[in-house]
Amino acid sequence: MRDVDPRRRVPRTDALLADPALAAAAGTLGRDRVKAAIVRAQRRARAGELTPEQVRDAALAELPAPTPRAVLNATGVVLHTNLGRAPLSAAAVDALVAAAGHTDVELDLRTGRRARRGRDALDALAAAVPDAPAVHVVNNGAAALVLAATALAADREIVVSRGELVEIGDGFRLPDLLESTGARLREVGTTNRTGLADYAAAVGPRTGFVLKVHPSNFRVTGFTSAVPVGDLATLGVPVVADIGSGLLAPDPLLPDEPDAATTLRAGAHLVTASGDKLLGGPQAGLLLGAADLVERLRRHPLARALRVDKLTLAALAATLHAPTTPTREALHAEPGALRARTERLRDRLGEDGCKAEVVPSAAVVGGGGAPGVELDSWALSLPERYTEPLRTGAPPILGRVLHGRLLLDLRCVPADADPDVRAAILRVGA
Repeated sequence: MRDVDPRRRVPRTDALLADPALAAAAGTLGRDRVKAAIVRAQRRARAGELTPEQVRDAALAELPAPTPRAVLNATGVVLHTNLGRAPLSAAAVDALVAAAGHTDVELDLRTGRRARRGRDALDALAAAVPDAPAVHVVNNGAAALVLAATALAADREIVVSRGELVEIGDGFRLPDLLESTGARLREVGTTNRTGLADYAAAVGPRTGFVLKVHPSNFRVTGFTSAVPVGDLATLGVPVVADIGSGLLAPDPLLPDEPDAATTLRAGAHLVTASGDKLLGGPQAGLLLGAADLVERLRRHPLARALRVDKLTLAALAATLHAPTTPTREALHAEPGALRARTERLRDRLGEDGCKAEVVPSAAVVGGGGAPGVELDSWALSLPERYTEPLRTGAPPILGRVLHGRLLLDLRCVPADADPDVRAAILRVGA
């Protein structure tokens, strides 16, 4: 009996479109795009480049992976900038979904009239920081500072210490950001030491405000001095304090990290911060301070360009209403519990013939916050060869390599994802 031509065994298009994986791709990428990938894979099989059994996988491989992809953060960096900083709480995710359709973002359903945009988020932020007479929200931390500089110091001077002219992510520098608003920087002091007299000598009729910047992504030690907000508030001009990380109230775990409430009580007229760092919410720029200043910012034409969308407002409100966030839980995870959890994972892997070790780990805050603070933690230690397959797998799992070993710190990995971590490790080791 003659062999059947392999080309006759190439799967039909309708059969491939019914495959669960390809059907799911069609749901997100569109049926036409998936069908075109299938047809190209079938042609390759008929040309002898693929076996009929490889057509399905070849079509899937040609399709782009959905982006962004959810990953498991086992790096030990709580606020990993490259992984999107703070993960949202379940309540914030639910709020995002609810806000995806038509909402009452600017409508009072009782009266049928226009209402204050984002009132729930703004009210929640004001309640979280009672020391702030007024609050406003823009689309990120840098935008908050840009709005303040534009509204309060365009064509005027911003007095700032040379030691606080920092560079933030991707090469953006604070001086460039501020000068782009039309303000002129009046630098005082030196890199390592600045005194109140330096500020006082620079303050004059052209001063828009004095800027205090928390150097949140580095530390200067040794022969140093800086001026606290309380002393700057005696100079008779507005003091704007950029605290960076978005901590709203003191946290004993982070004694050197400035918070909004304490900074306002010390005399700052305006505080700017980020929403997607220690607050644990979506990317947003927080503005808290004197009612007259916040109103000037809110009414400035630039505020419209920096306005946050309804999804951000919904997630921010839910974050502020919730009793805790994944970020807070990760920061305050008890080392003993982390060790026990990691040992359970090790033991389960051992039952399947995969050898791993449990080793001490030093986690960090990350995200430009609390430099130098280390969090006692524990990690699963695997051979370095696991690094790339886990990072490119499904789900992607990111750890960190130290001394030729891959360390997976579970501090930021949801506990219910441990079976996924185990399955991914076993696939690599198979």
